Amino acid sequence: MMIATWYAIVSFMLITYIALDGRNFGAGMLHWFVAKTPEERRQVIAAIGPLWSWHEVWLVAFGGTLLAIFPRLLASAFAGYYLALFLILWCFILRGISIEVGGHINDRLWQGFWDFVFVVSNFLLAILFGAAAGNVARGVPLDAQGNFSMAFFTDFKTCGYVGLLDWYTVSIAIFAMVILAAHGATYLTLKTDGAVNYRSSRLAKYLWMAVVPLFLLISIETFVVRPDLPGHAVYNPFWYLGLLLVAASIVTLISGLSTGRERRAFVGSKLMLVGLLVTGAAAIFPVMLYSTLAPENSLTAYNVAAGVNSFLFACIWWPLGFALTTLYFVFISRRYAGKVSVSRDSQGTY
Repeated sequence: MMIATWYAIVSFMLITYIALDGRNFGAGMLHWFVAKTPEERRQVIAAIGPLWSWHEVWLVAFGGTLLAIFPRLLASAFAGYYLALFLILWCFILRGISIEVGGHINDRLWQGFWDFVFVVSNFLLAILFGAAAGNVARGVPLDAQGNFSMAFFTDFKTCGYVGLLDWYTVSIAIFAMVILAAHGATYLTLKTDGAVNYRSSRLAKYLWMAVVPLFLLISIETFVVRPDLPGHAVYNPFWYLGLLLVAASIVTLISGLSTGRERRAFVGSKLMLVGLLVTGAAAIFPVMLYSTLAPENSLTAYNVAAGVNSFLFACIWWPLGFALTTLYFVFISRRYAGKVSVSRDSQGTY
């Protein structure tokens, strides 16, 4: 019971991060499409500028908790995903630099270069996180000692000695890119006005329509790649909670987009992401890393968990850290609530 609870807590932190920073990925990917002038680009940056670094605290907290509770999983995953993790790290660095220095010089060549870096880094982050989700669902070539290594791609097959990319993980990456772009467009609709608001609203409708066939496609592909997942999912009550959230999000999202109620549409967008991630986390439990070589080599939450002392210490520091994080999240959300105003943002000459 304790291990299952901590699995839920770790999943909660990762899901929270993706729901929060995912909107920034989406807004960044759409930067060139919804903003045509320097003033409009400044609006997009101002919509995410004060919050982007704060959202990454959830990712850091996820990694720290994973280290404390499931250390063997972290050791195996970091070694095997070495290349992918460094790509993600560099994209984070470039995204942060582009936001911070893009407006320091009032020159369109300078700003245009950092606009390019900003858009590309957000596209790559969405794709890499999507491919990572695909790797978790498909599995990795774990040996009997719980070790693995992967090339960027091999023969594009989904079993045996697989690579980071194959037809399945690429499909998940494309789906992640589209749904995060839709999430970002919905967020920009809520946070901006004028031409950026209009373009974001139109794009949000088209992108959410594109999500539907892509979701059906990856659902079929997942059943082909991991036919055992539905059997695990039906016995997990959180899977039904995820389905309930997805159903509620569909109603809320359609209602918000069709009536122009921006806040309702954004709530539906967040519920959709959270619901899909909850169903995925519930479906794979208790397996945390599935072996494509032999199922018995898979790492489960039970055989990678830390000792009792680690659980006891975590029960002390995690609630305190979570309380501080939540209080600051409430403060920062209220501080920057409402639509962005270029006259009061802090992005310099951008």
